[in-house]
Amino acid sequence: MSSRRALAAARSVAREQGVPCERAVVAYSGSNVLVHLAPSPVVARVMTGTVALHDDPEVWLAREVEVLKFLEPTGLAVAPSPSVDPGPYEADGLWMTFWARVEVEGRTEADDPVRLGRSLRELHDALSGFSGELAGFRDLQEDIERLRLQLRPSATLGADKIEALAESLEELSDSVFGLSLPTQALHGDATLGNLLSTPEGPVWNDFEDTFRGPVEWDLAGYAMSLEYNGADSDFVQRALAAYGWGDRRELDPFTAAHKVYDEIWHLYCSQ
Repeated sequence: MSSRRALAAARSVAREQGVPCERAVVAYSGSNVLVHLAPSPVVARVMTGTVALHDDPEVWLAREVEVLKFLEPTGLAVAPSPSVDPGPYEADGLWMTFWARVEVEGRTEADDPVRLGRSLRELHDALSGFSGELAGFRDLQEDIERLRLQLRPSATLGADKIEALAESLEELSDSVFGLSLPTQALHGDATLGNLLSTPEGPVWNDFEDTFRGPVEWDLAGYAMSLEYNGADSDFVQRALAAYGWGDRRELDPFTAAHKVYDEIWHLYCSQ
């Protein structure tokens, strides 16, 4: 997906909404494209690669908007811009939402396991009060399978590997996705990359994958993210303890599910 196309689409919607954007620039390009609609303090997040995960992008983004409106008074997450409705909007086949721009500084909390653990706990405590409509845990399994079905055999990816991933996902059906555990609204993609360091403190970003499920899902993904960013087992355990979680091993089934999901996602992106 061309970041230039995303930039043009964001500019088009911004002009329609009366948002000055003469100096708009791409601030980040990855599975989504972030466009700073300069000189306005507004950021457009354009759904690009992740559109493959969702059956109805407009519905998913509308849910994200509702969750972030709910969180706005807490200051824990990026906020809707006061100058324009957050959307969702569509232009040139691309879906997007608009948010207030935040100043990001060096990751001062990245070396503080206590602060990292508390950041996720505070988010979960706040999200526990959200009663709006969200997809469920089984829906997440269906989304992962939808993504797997888009994989195609190639010189580097055999059909047997694609089928093995289906079997791995099915094995998790009862051991993870079918568990009878308490559920609540979650971030859905709680990683260090989605926790912004700002002058006011850590702020959570990118709730596109928000859904209702067990907190173990966010915790397992968060612990994996810390490890991917160089944290050792002691650091991770201290972060989990600060959250209020005990034994990391209790997250093992959810970690296994994340690994299958990640493998399918990376194979899809490589195609």
